[in-house]
Amino acid sequence: MSKKTTIYDIAEKLNITAATVSRALNGNPKISEATRQLVNDTAKEMNYEQNKLALALKSGKSFNVGVIVPRIDSNFFASVIRGVEDELYPQGYHVIICQTHDQKSVEIENINSLLNAQVDGILMSISNSGPEETRNFDQLLKKNVPLIFFDRKEKIPGVSSVTIDDFKGGYQATQHLINQGCKRIAHLSNNRKIEIFEKRYLGYKQAIIDNGLEFDESLVIETMSKVDEGRKSTKILLDMPEPPDAIFSSSDFVALGAIQEIKSRGINIPEEFCVVGFANEPFTRFMELSITSVDQSPVEMGRIAAQVFLEEVGNSKKIKSERQVVLTPELMIRKSSLKSSVLAK
Repeated sequence: MSKKTTIYDIAEKLNITAATVSRALNGNPKISEATRQLVNDTAKEMNYEQNKLALALKSGKSFNVGVIVPRIDSNFFASVIRGVEDELYPQGYHVIICQTHDQKSVEIENINSLLNAQVDGILMSISNSGPEETRNFDQLLKKNVPLIFFDRKEKIPGVSSVTIDDFKGGYQATQHLINQGCKRIAHLSNNRKIEIFEKRYLGYKQAIIDNGLEFDESLVIETMSKVDEGRKSTKILLDMPEPPDAIFSSSDFVALGAIQEIKSRGINIPEEFCVVGFANEPFTRFMELSITSVDQSPVEMGRIAAQVFLEEVGNSKKIKSERQVVLTPELMIRKSSLKSSVLAK
């Protein structure tokens, strides 16, 4: 086994003291830029590895950040994680990824595990448990561990978040369907105790009202974000005495299930029935019948959430500054809703 390179080996090669090498490697401002660069280049050349544990003990930082998502088998959440990593890796941080499977109990376990791992912060999208249920955020806040929400959030004073304008996204999607001539538009929602789903529903409802159409609550069904759940809910809608002629879904997976059920009944899309989803998952544009969907800029969302975290940990005055960043959604118009001569994106 080859001997590990130490700071003493680097010092000997450069004919400087080990203390100077240590200060240079740790970014001490008293060391000149030229010396710092020379030491770092030599350390890299000699395959020197810093003792991460010792560095963490000295700095009070683990350089680990937890990211908690409902699930990782979703392009949206995977893309958010990519954005987080793009920002944090160059700053020397490592990302620990946890998923809750949309279960509050697993979310609590994830938070406790990350706290035990002494992460420097947690970026998360909450599970599908309603906000009336007590979550395990008190422990986080008491320990002054930075917490940043993205996409799904909970309103906690002093806690920052990065979301999109879900109301606008719901409004745009519904307005588009109305522009295509749809008169009776259903909405497949998710748990509306979660703010983002409530706002998408409210955007849908407002567009219906603003266009002078009748708002019918029976056309609104709450369902989990799964393909088979989309099929089940669409069966209920199509079996109504007055079925809808369009669906705006708060999830692309539910929209896919809806399309499967509509097609199985021999109903033509989009000539007889239009469908719009939400999240702009990759499959929406690669299908033969491409699906219109609301894009949420997930990579940008992840990057900004990471930037907010870096601002918080870099705040030497330790002043809590809550930031609520709201991104603008974009409707990606495709075949599933395009009745008119509007050009698809």
